[in-house]
Amino acid sequence: MQAAQGRLADMRVVLVCALLSLLSLSHACPKECSCNGNTKVVDCRGRGLYDIPKRLHPETQELYLQDNRIRGLGSMAFREIPLVRILDLSNNSITTVSPTALLGLRALQRLSLAYNSLRELDKRLLGPIRTLSHLDLSHNSLWGLPGALGESLRNLSHLGLSHNKLTRLDRSLLEVLTHLDSLTLRSNNWRCDCQLIGLKLWLETFIYKGGVVDEVICTQPEEMKNTDLQKVPYQLFHICMTSSYHYLFANIHHLENERLLRGHTHGNHAHPSSHAIHVPMAMGEGFGGGGGGGGSGLPECEPKQRHRPVNLRHAIATVIITGVVCGIVFLMMLAAAVYGCAYAAIMAKYQRELKKNEELAAAKGADHAKADEKELLENAIA
Repeated sequence: MQAAQGRLADMRVVLVCALLSLLSLSHACPKECSCNGNTKVVDCRGRGLYDIPKRLHPETQELYLQDNRIRGLGSMAFREIPLVRILDLSNNSITTVSPTALLGLRALQRLSLAYNSLRELDKRLLGPIRTLSHLDLSHNSLWGLPGALGESLRNLSHLGLSHNKLTRLDRSLLEVLTHLDSLTLRSNNWRCDCQLIGLKLWLETFIYKGGVVDEVICTQPEEMKNTDLQKVPYQLFHICMTSSYHYLFANIHHLENERLLRGHTHGNHAHPSSHAIHVPMAMGEGFGGGGGGGGSGLPECEPKQRHRPVNLRHAIATVIITGVVCGIVFLMMLAAAVYGCAYAAIMAKYQRELKKNEELAAAKGADHAKADEKELLENAIA
């Protein structure tokens, strides 16, 4: 009986060992890759892969997939390796990335998607990641970056955006990157108009604080082509604010008329766009180029050949300050006038009383003289 129980226990041990071995085999190194168990690095470079390898070890911390033929990243593509810190997907053929492709990678620090064919990134892509310090998106076909992406990049120290098709970059996105040390922006389709003045101002502050940036070379408008944005004089941007305010007022008037017209024809079913006021900053027109909006009934943002204030806010502040000063001067003059009138009234009253006292004194003197004369006459008669 005891021998039978012993054999049963041995069989259980063997079964447990077999299950453990099968479990370890299920997370063994993929046959397409080479793995280092000590450093927890998985190297799958240049293996002709079309997809992310399966059965990756859950403790993988570095995964290198560059120089392959991967074309897209599906939802939770890396759910097997939640502890990965370095993920390199450069030099593939990636055109699409699911918004949830990186879901679960809360420890990710370095991500490279360089040398692919990305046209856009979803604002949710890096949503759950707060540890990212290095992001390389260079050598793609990106037209822009969503502003909401900045919330996931607060700890970023390097951002690579060179060799894309960017025409502008929101300053609000850059201002979130308080830990950024280096930024690459060369070889993009930068349009140096009013919409890029925010980037110019941010770059000057960034460089002043010790940040490193390569260059922003203008490709449009034609008269500024091949000019570094940092060397563009601010005088060329002075027209932006003034022309934009004129355009804003014209746009508001146009949209209000359009809304009223639609209200008469369609009742209350107005198109949502009639309530949205778009304020373009088309300095390209102000530089003497481009029409745009022909037939829209809106005036173009062209510079007028007359003197305009350098800064509308400064002009408004000057008017306000001048009004305050003039008000103070007026109050002072009014106080002086009141004081003068009061002083004149008091002096007049004083003069009247003085004259009255003199007349009384003179009358009293005459009475005394008459009394003395009468007294002398009476004494003589006596």
